[in-house]
Amino acid sequence: MIILFLRNSFLIGIYVCIYIPIIILIVHSFSTSNFSNHSQWTTEWYSILLNDDSLLKATGNSLTIAIISATFTTFMGLLSALALFRYNFKGKIFINSMLFIVMISPDIVIAISLLLNFMLLGISLGFWSLLLSHITFCLPFVVITIYAKLKDLDITILEAAQDLGASELMILWQIILPLTLSPIISSWLLSIAISIDDVVISYFVTGPTYEILPLKIYSMIKIGMSPEINALTTILLFISLILGLLILWIFKKNN
Repeated sequence: MIILFLRNSFLIGIYVCIYIPIIILIVHSFSTSNFSNHSQWTTEWYSILLNDDSLLKATGNSLTIAIISATFTTFMGLLSALALFRYNFKGKIFINSMLFIVMISPDIVIAISLLLNFMLLGISLGFWSLLLSHITFCLPFVVITIYAKLKDLDITILEAAQDLGASELMILWQIILPLTLSPIISSWLLSIAISIDDVVISYFVTGPTYEILPLKIYSMIKIGMSPEINALTTILLFISLILGLLILWIFKKNN
């Protein structure tokens, strides 16, 4: 009984520490005052955001990077997962290991590594360096997500299709892609969410000519918390929540 009580108390404490600050943030995004007190409800700060040209530009830049990088990452991740699933070749285990290493590596390590590569290759920091970086750190998540689904496929279906004279392209188009459509879409949405939320890597690999929304928020926080930041963060929170619910819905529907 005591163990059950301690376990439940521990879980409740974790949820309180995680969600109470988020709730406070959302509440104060509709408040006329700062965190110290609450006076009246208002949507003024959201209206200010819609009229802030610099924020709108940074938002557009973030969405552009997120959508383009997610599309390229999903395409490359699908091809990589298919290669790992369909073929045996030297270095296959090494590639699988490297995917997990990239996933668990600290963002600061990946950021510095990418920055050094761009410096050695003579790539100026800006749109292209940011795009390549987002593709790089999103790719392992896509490959592993799609590869996990491919491993669940019944290999006898593919062998039967080959025995009936189906080409590799026909097997891919008529069997593999329909069966892996859900993880492909989920991987695309996940890549968008990861790209939009990234701060550390983007801070190192972008230049002054191309500002994205997370870095814009970071620069605003340096001055101090304001109701505009509360409203902007609330919007990002709901975008991430919607993407997360879409991913869960797709996986649930697929299962």
